[in-house]
Parts: sequence; C-alpha cells; structure tokens
Amino acid sequence: MPFVRTYVHKNTSQNQRELIVEGIHRALVDSIGMPEAELFNLVAEYASEQFFYDRSFNGIARSERLVVVEITLRRGRSDAMKRDLYAAIAQNLERECAMSSRDIFIFMHENDYSDWSVGNGIFAMALVQQIGSGS
Repeated sequence: MPFVRTYVHKNTSQNQRELIVEGIHRALVDSIGMPEAELFNLVAEYASEQFFYDRSFNGIARSERLVVVEITLRRGRSDAMKRDLYAAIAQNLERECAMSSRDIFIFMHENDYSDWSVGNGIFAMALVQQIGSGS
C-alpha cells in the first residue's frame, strides 16, 4: 500500500488536484501493479514564498508551479519498475492535467511491513489484507 503526499501550489484548482491524484494513482496501478483500491494520497499546498527551489537544477527549466510527489511504499520494486513509474506519472500529468513534465518532482521512500500500521493500531505484519471489510 503506497502512501503518497502530493504538494501543489496554493492556486491549483480542486479539479486540477483531483486530476493530479488520479494521474499518480493510475501510474501506480499500471506501473507497479498496485491494487486499484489502494488510494492514499494526501494533498498539501504551498505558497510561492514558502517553497524555495532551484528553477534550473540539473538543466531542467521549472516554473513557479512545481508539483512534488513523495511516495512511501514497501521495499522491493526494481529500478526498472521505479523508472517506469516515474515516466508514467509524468506522462499522465502532462496528458490529463496539461502540466509540463519539467514541473513534476518525484521521490520515494522505501520501508518494510514492520514500519506500518494501517488501522486499529495493529502492527501491519500481523494483518492479512481484508479487501472490502469495513469492520
């Protein structure tokens, strides 16, 4: 279950935010085989005066509307899977959100099951995934 944090400029519309979340989610499903029902994306906003970054880092010209995608997930994806995921996120956001891929900054944190509790304060390693159970 990946947990995603997406940071957008405060002037990003609600519709645009939803399209960004859907584009990221679709890339996770298509690229790394994440189950469709595993959508967890916390969107936060920033003001221009709160986020300082090099607009030409690594030779890439960025605008003032950078989108930062931070993905935390269980360890084990290959570099090829990550490469495909990053490309799919950029392609989806370009196509569905009319964004420039230059303005999409992605990074990942990997950890193990022992680093998660996804409900009821239960150690995730002790759980068997209960698909569709609301109890």
